[in-house]
Amino acid sequence: TLTAPYGLDIHPDANDGLQAAKSVFGTENVAIMSNSAGTMDDPDYEDARRIEEALGIAVIRHNEKKPGGLPEVLAHFNVDDPATLCMVGDRLLTDVVFGNLYGMLTVHTMPLCKGSENSQDNTVAKVIRSVENISLYGNWFGGRYMLTKRPQHKFWPGEEECPLRMTPEASSSSTG
Repeated sequence: TLTAPYGLDIHPDANDGLQAAKSVFGTENVAIMSNSAGTMDDPDYEDARRIEEALGIAVIRHNEKKPGGLPEVLAHFNVDDPATLCMVGDRLLTDVVFGNLYGMLTVHTMPLCKGSENSQDNTVAKVIRSVENISLYGNWFGGRYMLTKRPQHKFWPGEEECPLRMTPEASSSSTG
């Protein structure tokens, strides 16, 4: 998630991360895989083209919504092993499940937009996202259990050896 739902402007909270990813990995190695833009729901891929122009990164065209679409992702990045890719997203049951199914490194983010910023979001997606986050990260037995169960990754040794979590202190010290 880089913009407000169906928006074309990069969200201020995502801009630094997107620019860093493009700088570190190269613009050609950063792409969007949406369950709307770039799919059969996007006539003539018009939304995908508008997003590419606005954000300066590719939108992967795919016929099957996540957690489908792996062949198109592999072809886009010209790789055979999905474990060499990272999926970043705010939806557990689409973005994270997609990445984990195929052995990618996955990074789950909290939604960028709240309140009026989120007014254009798909109502069903908004409700499901909220239920996913509460169910899987809430302070109840199932949520606490899920936090202890992380899938093994082919290349990343794990949180203890190589932390990926961003804390407010870490993000403020890296920017200032």
